[in-house]
Amino acid sequence: MDITGYRAKVGVIVPSTNTVVEHDTALLRPHGVTFHTGRMRITDPRMDNNENYEALIMQIRGSIDEALSDVMTAKPDVMMMGMSGETFWGGAKGHDAFFERVTNFTGGLQVTTGAGACRAALEAFGVKRIAVFSPYQPVADVEVVKYFTEVGFEVETMKGLKAPNATAIAEISPEQVIATLKEIDSPSVQAIVQVGTNLSMVGIADQAEHWLGKPVISINAATIWQTMRKAGFTDTWGGAGRLLREF
Repeated sequence: MDITGYRAKVGVIVPSTNTVVEHDTALLRPHGVTFHTGRMRITDPRMDNNENYEALIMQIRGSIDEALSDVMTAKPDVMMMGMSGETFWGGAKGHDAFFERVTNFTGGLQVTTGAGACRAALEAFGVKRIAVFSPYQPVADVEVVKYFTEVGFEVETMKGLKAPNATAIAEISPEQVIATLKEIDSPSVQAIVQVGTNLSMVGIADQAEHWLGKPVISINAATIWQTMRKAGFTDTWGGAGRLLREF
């Protein structure tokens, strides 16, 4: 038995440019659960237009196997994808192919993806009409809308914040996030979803639920929540949104 990860060791795969996922896993880490990160090397972080964003996706695809191989040496019990864009790419079929690839690579570990976790969170709340925002370019936002639509949700609004590079995602301010939440909300929207794992959102989502009066799903909170549920744990958290407190 691992002395610190005596309940579970979680492998986490993130782009090398990501500075938020490790913070959020540390913030929400249940007792006896440890998170161990494999980083996908990003040599060109530009995502200031559609072409550069697609090139970023190709870098992720080219480096994920090495990151998975590295973190597998820690003998994790479950695997969490601390990445977002690639898990939405290709809609529902693209997600399922990605999920199968990672599951097979890890020898059949339980795998959690950002896209799948957001879907599970929305299904837990029983909502259908959603608004979504991202730090992405339009080429990626199309894929996000495609995924949610194909798995049974109606996306009323999709807004991309168009971060110029991958590290700049973590520089998006709380003020910009709050303004975006207010902009994309409407009386007919039943829940708001934030995607992009390098965007700091866990605390803001919890606060926003109070003044919006509806679920606000942070992708990192949802992915950690589903990872723990897949591992068989029923821990709950305060300060990170209704999902983690109630489901």
